[in-house]
Amino acid sequence: MTTICVDVMGADKEPAVLLEGVAQALAADTDLEVLVAGAAEFVEPFAASHDRARALVTTEVITMSEHPAQAVRAKKDASIVRAAAAVRAGEADGLFSAGSTGAVLTAATFGVGRLKGIKRPALSLPFPGISGRPTVFLDMGANADVRPDVIVQFAQMGRAYARAVLGVAEPRVGLLCNGSEETKGSEMALAYHEALAAADCGFAGNAEGTDILAGTFDVIVADGFTGNVALKSIEGTGKFVLKRLKAAMGASLKNKIGMALLAGSLKSLAGELSGDEYGGAVLLGLRAPVLKGHGATSARAVCQGTLAAVRVVRAGLTEKIADACELSA
Repeated sequence: MTTICVDVMGADKEPAVLLEGVAQALAADTDLEVLVAGAAEFVEPFAASHDRARALVTTEVITMSEHPAQAVRAKKDASIVRAAAAVRAGEADGLFSAGSTGAVLTAATFGVGRLKGIKRPALSLPFPGISGRPTVFLDMGANADVRPDVIVQFAQMGRAYARAVLGVAEPRVGLLCNGSEETKGSEMALAYHEALAAADCGFAGNAEGTDILAGTFDVIVADGFTGNVALKSIEGTGKFVLKRLKAAMGASLKNKIGMALLAGSLKSLAGELSGDEYGGAVLLGLRAPVLKGHGATSARAVCQGTLAAVRVVRAGLTEKIADACELSA
C-alpha cells in the first residue's frame, strides 16, 4: 500500500474540490492510502466516509498572499508544514499540495529534507512535445540563481526523472539558451555549458526556447529565473491562443460548429500545457516525492496529482536521483 499525504488547504479552490479529487484517486487506485491534511471540519468527515483515508487535523493555513518563509516558521500547525513533517516521519511516502508555491517549497525543503549532497531542489514538469515525446523541464522557479555545479545536478536529476517516469533509456540533456551554438549566451550560460559538457550527464548541447515543446531533447535545464520566465511565457501563449479561438467561435455559425468539434481536443491541450495531466510539478532532490499543483486547481487535477505522486514513489524516483548524483539517501 502506497500512502500519499494530500494538503487540502491553502489552494484557491475550496477544500471540498480537493477532497473530491482525492476521492477520485482512491477510486482509481485500490492500493492507495491517503493522509488528508487540513481543518477538522473537512478532513474528519472525509476520512470517516472513505476507506483507505486518514485525517491529519491541522489548525492553521498558509495563504497565497503570505510571505512563504515567514509563514512556515510562524505557523507550525499549518497544513503544508504538518504534511511535510508527516512524510519525514514516515507516515506517508509522498506529498501533494496545491497551496502557495513558496510555502510548499519551503516546508518541503526543510520538512521533508534534501537528499544527502543535493545542493538545491528543483521544480520540474514534463512538457508535451510536437514529436510525441515529452521533455522534462527544470528548474521552473525554485532557484533564481545557481552555480554551474548545481546546473549539472539539475541535469542528473532530470535524467533520473526521464528514466524512472517516462521510460527514456538514455535521456538527452539540453541547456536553455538564446542559440544552439556553444558560443551563444551570457557569461553564466557559457559557464553552465562548460560544466555540463565536462560532466557525465548526457549533455547534447544548447536548447532554444522553441525546443521546449518540440521534443528535441528529453531534458532541458535552466536556472530558476530563466525557467520560470519560459514557463510563464508558454502558459501565457496558451491562454492567448485559446482566448482568441473562443472569440473567433462567435464570428459565424460555421466557426461555432468547428469549435464544438474541437472542444475536447482544445481542453486536452490546455490540460497538457498547464501540467494537470501530469499531476503538476515535481520538486526533485528531496528525501521523498513532493508534487505541486496549480492553486486554481480542479478535482481532476488533484486526482492526477495524487496518482502522479504514487507513480513516482513506486518508480523509486528518489533512490534513482540519489544514484544518478552518486549520492546515498
